[in-house]
Amino acid sequence: MAELYPLRPSTDGALGSITVEPQDASAPVPITDQEVGEYREQDRYLPIANVARIMKGAVPPSAKIAKDAKETVQECVSEFIAFLTSEAAERCQLEKRKTIGGEDILHAMTALGFNNYAETLEIHLAKLRQGGSSTATIPPYPNCRDDEISRASSEFNQCRISP
Repeated sequence: MAELYPLRPSTDGALGSITVEPQDASAPVPITDQEVGEYREQDRYLPIANVARIMKGAVPPSAKIAKDAKETVQECVSEFIAFLTSEAAERCQLEKRKTIGGEDILHAMTALGFNNYAETLEIHLAKLRQGGSSTATIPPYPNCRDDEISRASSEFNQCRISP
């Protein structure tokens, strides 16, 4: 591939003449440990209060969630989001687009092996695009039969903390 050089006005005085001059291509400056350390934890992760609220919704009201459990989940979901986003961004870059859309996230989920989640989220995305609520009348497991849902639900309830 041909090198591209910046255009510079000519110094010979000719009207409208331009010369092309190569410049020293400097390598990108690596990020130092100090710069990495300047990012605060709260800038890299989802807010702990949001994570805690979601976690509390998945356990009985009498259950308690330890601080280290909240922090671990906070770190995991933040990393998961970054993982999906980077995969979606890669697709956008290949297609020469600058905006990551819902379809890109769904494609990333499928590409990374999260097909079950992608199928459900595809329904949510369609509902959102229709202008309605994404939670209105959407079955939790659209591709499962009722007996599969019942069996999975009973297995899940056996694992839950009893009040």
